[in-house]
Amino acid sequence: MPETPQYTFEYRNVKHPRCEFKTGSLLIVLPKKGWTPQQVLEKYGAWIKRKQATINTAVQQTNGTALVKDRTDKELRTLVQKHAEAAQKDLNTKINKIYYRKMTTKWASHSQNNNLTINTQLKHLPETLISYIIYHETAHSIERKHNENFWALIKRKHPDFQAKEKSLLTYWFLIQKQATVP
Repeated sequence: MPETPQYTFEYRNVKHPRCEFKTGSLLIVLPKKGWTPQQVLEKYGAWIKRKQATINTAVQQTNGTALVKDRTDKELRTLVQKHAEAAQKDLNTKINKIYYRKMTTKWASHSQNNNLTINTQLKHLPETLISYIIYHETAHSIERKHNENFWALIKRKHPDFQAKEKSLLTYWFLIQKQATVP
Protein backbone atom coordinates (compact mmCIF):
# COMPACT_ATOMS: atom_id res chain seq x y z
CA MET A 1 0.00 0.00 0.00
CA PRO A 2 1.46 3.43 -0.97
CA GLU A 3 2.58 5.71 1.82
CA THR A 4 0.39 8.78 2.46
CA PRO A 5 2.50 11.95 2.31
CA GLN A 6 2.47 14.47 5.13
CA TYR A 7 0.22 17.40 4.26
CA THR A 8 -1.99 20.15 5.53
CA PHE A 9 -5.15 21.30 3.84
CA GLU A 10 -7.42 24.28 3.83
CA TYR A 11 -10.67 25.24 2.20
CA ARG A 12 -10.72 28.39 0.07
CA ASN A 13 -13.08 30.07 -2.32
CA VAL A 14 -11.59 28.33 -5.40
CA LYS A 15 -13.16 26.33 -8.22
CA HIS A 16 -10.54 23.58 -8.44
CA PRO A 17 -8.32 21.85 -5.91
CA ARG A 18 -4.57 22.39 -6.10
CA CYS A 19 -1.40 21.24 -4.42
CA GLU A 20 1.25 23.72 -3.30
CA PHE A 21 4.80 23.14 -2.13
CA LYS A 22 5.78 26.80 -1.65
CA THR A 23 7.40 26.15 1.71
CA GLY A 24 8.58 22.63 0.88
CA SER A 25 5.61 21.03 2.64
CA LEU A 26 2.48 19.90 0.86
CA LEU A 27 -0.55 22.15 1.21
CA ILE A 28 -3.77 20.93 -0.40
CA VAL A 29 -6.10 23.80 -1.27
CA LEU A 30 -9.70 22.65 -1.63
CA PRO A 31 -12.88 24.24 -2.93
CA LYS A 32 -15.47 24.66 -0.18
CA LYS A 33 -17.58 21.90 -1.76
CA GLY A 34 -16.97 18.65 -3.55
CA TRP A 35 -13.44 17.53 -2.70
CA THR A 36 -11.70 15.80 0.19
CA PRO A 37 -7.94 15.73 0.78
CA GLN A 38 -7.98 11.96 0.13
CA GLN A 39 -9.54 12.47 -3.32
CA VAL A 40 -6.80 14.95 -4.22
CA LEU A 41 -4.10 12.57 -2.95
CA GLU A 42 -5.54 9.77 -5.08
CA LYS A 43 -5.88 11.89 -8.22
CA TYR A 44 -2.53 13.72 -7.98
CA GLY A 45 -0.49 11.15 -6.04
CA ALA A 46 2.05 10.52 -8.80
CA TRP A 47 2.63 14.25 -9.34
CA ILE A 48 2.94 14.81 -5.57
CA LYS A 49 5.60 12.08 -5.30
CA ARG A 50 7.61 13.51 -8.21
CA LYS A 51 7.41 17.03 -6.79
CA GLN A 52 8.38 15.89 -3.29
CA ALA A 53 11.39 14.01 -4.70
CA THR A 54 12.48 17.15 -6.59
CA ILE A 55 12.16 19.24 -3.42
CA ASN A 56 14.03 16.65 -1.34
CA THR A 57 16.90 16.76 -3.87
CA ALA A 58 16.95 20.57 -3.79
CA VAL A 59 17.03 20.60 0.00
CA GLN A 60 19.91 18.08 0.04
CA GLN A 61 21.84 20.24 -2.45
CA THR A 62 21.63 23.26 -0.16
CA ASN A 63 24.50 21.74 1.85
CA GLY A 64 26.94 22.27 -1.03
CA THR A 65 25.62 25.67 -2.11
CA ALA A 66 26.59 29.11 -0.85
CA LEU A 67 24.65 32.35 -0.94
CA VAL A 68 26.13 35.62 -2.17
CA LYS A 69 26.45 37.44 1.15
CA ASP A 70 27.91 40.85 0.38
CA ARG A 71 25.75 42.24 -2.46
CA THR A 72 23.93 45.41 -1.43
CA ASP A 73 20.40 46.40 -2.45
CA LYS A 74 21.91 49.13 -4.63
CA GLU A 75 24.15 46.60 -6.39
CA LEU A 76 21.14 44.34 -6.93
CA ARG A 77 19.21 47.21 -8.54
CA THR A 78 22.14 47.94 -10.84
CA LEU A 79 22.37 44.28 -11.89
CA VAL A 80 18.63 44.00 -12.44
CA GLN A 81 18.61 47.18 -14.56
CA LYS A 82 21.52 45.91 -16.67
CA HIS A 83 19.88 42.53 -17.30
CA ALA A 84 16.44 44.06 -17.88
CA GLU A 85 17.88 46.33 -20.59
CA ALA A 86 19.60 43.36 -22.24
CA ALA A 87 16.44 41.20 -22.08
CA GLN A 88 14.26 43.97 -23.50
CA LYS A 89 16.67 44.45 -26.40
CA ASP A 90 16.94 40.73 -27.08
CA LEU A 91 13.17 40.15 -26.91
CA ASN A 92 12.26 43.46 -28.58
CA THR A 93 9.88 44.40 -25.79
CA LYS A 94 9.55 47.11 -23.15
CA ILE A 95 9.35 46.91 -19.36
CA ASN A 96 7.44 49.81 -17.84
CA LYS A 97 8.66 49.94 -14.22
CA ILE A 98 10.66 47.73 -11.88
CA TYR A 99 9.61 47.38 -8.25
CA TYR A 100 11.47 45.67 -5.42
CA ARG A 101 10.09 43.92 -2.36
CA LYS A 102 10.65 40.82 -0.30
CA MET A 103 8.42 38.11 -1.73
CA THR A 104 7.54 34.88 0.06
CA THR A 105 6.57 32.59 -2.82
CA LYS A 106 8.43 33.65 -5.98
CA TRP A 107 11.60 35.23 -7.29
CA ALA A 108 9.86 37.84 -9.42
CA SER A 109 6.65 38.58 -11.27
CA HIS A 110 5.51 40.31 -14.44
CA SER A 111 2.27 42.30 -14.45
CA GLN A 112 -0.17 42.89 -17.29
CA ASN A 113 1.07 46.50 -17.28
CA ASN A 114 4.58 45.27 -18.14
CA ASN A 115 5.94 46.01 -14.69
CA LEU A 116 8.41 43.70 -12.99
CA THR A 117 8.39 43.07 -9.26
CA ILE A 118 11.70 41.70 -8.07
CA ASN A 119 12.19 39.74 -4.86
CA THR A 120 14.97 41.48 -2.92
CA GLN A 121 16.30 38.04 -1.99
CA LEU A 122 17.77 37.89 -5.51
CA LYS A 123 20.76 39.73 -4.08
CA HIS A 124 21.88 36.35 -2.63
CA LEU A 125 21.94 34.62 -6.05
CA PRO A 126 24.78 34.32 -8.57
CA GLU A 127 24.52 36.84 -11.40
CA THR A 128 23.80 34.12 -13.97
CA LEU A 129 20.59 33.23 -12.13
CA ILE A 130 19.59 36.89 -11.74
CA SER A 131 20.04 37.29 -15.50
CA TYR A 132 17.89 34.20 -16.11
CA ILE A 133 15.09 35.38 -13.81
CA ILE A 134 14.96 38.81 -15.46
CA TYR A 135 14.92 37.26 -18.93
CA HIS A 136 12.22 34.80 -17.86
CA GLU A 137 9.99 37.56 -16.50
CA THR A 138 10.62 39.85 -19.46
CA ALA A 139 9.59 37.02 -21.81
CA HIS A 140 6.15 37.18 -20.19
CA SER A 141 5.69 40.44 -22.12
CA ILE A 142 5.43 38.23 -25.20
CA GLU A 143 3.89 35.06 -23.79
CA ARG A 144 1.93 35.24 -20.52
CA LYS A 145 1.71 31.51 -19.79
CA HIS A 146 4.38 28.88 -19.23
CA ASN A 147 3.49 27.05 -22.41
CA GLU A 148 5.51 25.59 -25.28
CA ASN A 149 5.97 28.99 -26.96
CA PHE A 150 7.19 30.54 -23.73
CA TRP A 151 9.80 27.84 -23.09
CA ALA A 152 10.97 28.08 -26.73
CA LEU A 153 11.61 31.82 -26.15
CA ILE A 154 13.54 31.05 -22.98
CA LYS A 155 15.55 28.27 -24.62
CA ARG A 156 16.87 30.67 -27.30
CA LYS A 157 18.86 32.62 -24.70
CA HIS A 158 19.07 30.04 -21.90
CA PRO A 159 19.32 26.54 -23.42
CA ASP A 160 20.18 25.26 -19.93
CA PHE A 161 16.99 26.72 -18.41
CA GLN A 162 16.00 23.42 -16.79
CA ALA A 163 19.26 23.27 -14.84
CA LYS A 164 18.77 26.91 -13.84
CA GLU A 165 15.25 26.17 -12.62
CA LYS A 166 16.64 23.36 -10.44
CA SER A 167 19.35 25.68 -9.09
CA LEU A 168 16.74 28.29 -8.25
CA LEU A 169 14.81 25.71 -6.24
CA THR A 170 17.97 24.83 -4.31
CA TYR A 171 18.69 28.51 -3.62
CA TRP A 172 15.07 29.02 -2.55
CA PHE A 173 15.35 26.39 0.15
CA LEU A 174 18.84 27.57 1.13
CA ILE A 175 17.48 31.09 1.74
CA GLN A 176 14.58 29.61 3.73
CA LYS A 177 17.04 27.55 5.78
CA GLN A 178 19.26 30.60 6.43
CA ALA A 179 16.23 32.61 7.56
CA THR A 180 15.51 30.09 10.30
CA VAL A 181 19.08 30.03 11.64
CA PRO A 182 19.40 32.37 14.65
